[in-house]
Amino acid sequence: MGNLLMQGVELMMLGMGIVFGFLVVLVFTLRGMSMLADRLDDTAGTEATTTQQPLDVTDNRQLIAVISAAVARYRASRVA
Repeated sequence: MGNLLMQGVELMMLGMGIVFGFLVVLVFTLRGMSMLADRLDDTAGTEATTTQQPLDVTDNRQLIAVISAAVARYRASRVA
């Protein structure tokens, strides 16, 4: 009985080690891919500087119109 229990513990440790090793490799792979994507993405700085007119929040009619349009667009995309 003791031999069978030791084999079970060894198999458990082997399985946990393999899973841990795979997760470590996965973390480093994803981190490397993220760094590579940041280097290759040269448009990240230019997209933030697009010219959009700021919304004048003192005009409630304009704010209500913008919110209503956003809700209508959301509802239209959910129905289709």
